[in-house]
Amino acid sequence: MDTPPSPRSQSTPRNIYAFGLISFLNDTASEMAYWVLPAFLASLGAGPAKLGIIEGIAESVASFAKLFSGYLADKVSHRKPIVFGGYFVANAVKPLLALVSSWWQILGIRFADRFAKGVRGTARDVMVAESVDQSNIGSAYGLIQAMDSAGAIAGPLLALAVIGRFGMRGVFAAAAIPGALCVLVAWLGIREVHRAGPVERRAPSPVKVERSSAASAESKWLPKLPLSFYYVLAVVTLFSLGNSSDMFLVLRAGNIGIPASRAPLLGLVFNIMFTLLSWPAGKLSDRFSRSAIAAAGYFVFAIVYFVFALAPSQLAIWLTMAFYGLFYALTNPVLKALVAESVAGDVRGRALGIYSFLTSVTTLLSSVITGALWKVYGPAVPFYFSAGIATVSAFALLAHRSPARG
Repeated sequence: MDTPPSPRSQSTPRNIYAFGLISFLNDTASEMAYWVLPAFLASLGAGPAKLGIIEGIAESVASFAKLFSGYLADKVSHRKPIVFGGYFVANAVKPLLALVSSWWQILGIRFADRFAKGVRGTARDVMVAESVDQSNIGSAYGLIQAMDSAGAIAGPLLALAVIGRFGMRGVFAAAAIPGALCVLVAWLGIREVHRAGPVERRAPSPVKVERSSAASAESKWLPKLPLSFYYVLAVVTLFSLGNSSDMFLVLRAGNIGIPASRAPLLGLVFNIMFTLLSWPAGKLSDRFSRSAIAAAGYFVFAIVYFVFALAPSQLAIWLTMAFYGLFYALTNPVLKALVAESVAGDVRGRALGIYSFLTSVTTLLSSVITGALWKVYGPAVPFYFSAGIATVSAFALLAHRSPARG
């Protein structure tokens, strides 16, 4: 007789390490292409305006795709096809950049890439949460985040090694190698995770028929979620209004004399710290209050933006950029774990999807606000503004009590 597999099977460590390796390979391929794209667009006669259109559309579609992915993840019992399909499409279209001849073709490729990222992202996060015990969710997200940011280090370095000999199109073609490895690991390494709840129904019974109306209520697009989730969502949304694109940090660094040619080094300093600290931060959140740890991350953000507003010296900017990696480590995996443990398993996908969607949209809005403040009041004011919002958000998170862990 068939017995449903345990939701915490022996393949659980394999799933987490597989997702970590997949994230590393996928981000390596993505970052190889991403840092070359602005110069490549310019070589085709398309300037910053076209780049803005491409990235704006690409990131917007990714945001809406995350929302859709969350709903889909709650509706289906097999999520591996969604996750695998997302990685396959993204890594199939990226090498096509080597063949394009106009900016609208790049738009189509970026659209497909970001849509695939959005669709797979929430479903993957749900699989990660269900692959480990609740007491280890932070560690799991932290490991995957660390591998992801390690790919953000490897990608630009590989691009730098390839571009001198093979040119920009050669970089796009070379990105197919880590991309293909990513797809292979996704196919062979990910194991389907079976939910502990009443997901796998073999045959209807009178009891299940009687409960069908309740089940249909749970299948609504916006399910009934606990107040604690909405509190966290409100705080994160408030914070995101001050969390503009990191390109403004690079622009501010340029104001005080750090040349644009060293901008990738600023990113490297930041990503090294992000990589080293993400897994320890995730593990720490499994032992202590996730809300308090994320609040500490917001305080770090406030300090970073305050220093950038003052801009006392180039050395201060370099040191602060390294410190900035701590902010991401204390928030990205920890907040995701906090959201995942705040809701029941059968609505986790929609909760993560709503969280990802709102943070993405408000971050885009924040960039508009920062740009407007910069234009009207000068470069220091938007950084003071962001530091103030982060401080308020940190205190609001400290007032939130993380869910009890069984």
